[in-house]
Amino acid sequence: MATIAPHARVFCAADTDSLSSALDLAREIKGAVGGIKLGLEFFGACGPAGVTAVRAEGLPVFLDLKLYDIPNTVAHAVRALTPLGVDFMTLHASGGPAMLQAAVAAATAAATEFNVARPQLLAVTVLTSMDKSDLEAIGVAADPAEQVLRLARMAKAAGVDGVVCSAHEIKALRAELGPDFILMVPGIRPMGADHGDQKRVMTPAEAVAAGADHLVIGRPITQAADRKAAARAIATELGS
Repeated sequence: MATIAPHARVFCAADTDSLSSALDLAREIKGAVGGIKLGLEFFGACGPAGVTAVRAEGLPVFLDLKLYDIPNTVAHAVRALTPLGVDFMTLHASGGPAMLQAAVAAATAAATEFNVARPQLLAVTVLTSMDKSDLEAIGVAADPAEQVLRLARMAKAAGVDGVVCSAHEIKALRAELGPDFILMVPGIRPMGADHGDQKRVMTPAEAVAAGADHLVIGRPITQAADRKAAARAIATELGS
């Protein structure tokens, strides 16, 4: 597994529907983080052109749309998104192996067709806002750790590059799926930060020590008075 610089582990969640706000954030934190995460809120308002504009600022982009549909539809969506040149893209693992395999094939073919790097495909396992009671409410008897491991095994077998998971499943996933399977971990809160709506959280240093590759951190950076300083403080903690 390649060594990752401390700051490069962090993807800052933009969590905005404003292109100007996302561009301001990208410019402010460039050099202090590994990239920026753009999600449904941003994509719904700004679309592919917004992604292209943010990417032009020079930061790697994690496009978090959590694609979930029949295999053919997801494959066409991945083909349409791949020319944007993003570094990471998400799919719901619960879409099943056929959907995941179709996405991998589509990304590979589109990257060749459009002469861009293939995005790393990450399967979303169990949302970090969910706990055992939430899973029970949707008919899943397994606890979060069991369900995450089940979905992650399936995703790896389907050829997906990694998963999005809670920090509390990192050790089990790393032991089961090996050193080269990417673990992108949201629900990260620096020591003393408010947990917000996240139920399964961990500090940046704890998550990396457990085996995380990349961390998704939003409000502790975006709501700071000095966002670049907040990002650098996290990188310093990771490098210590």
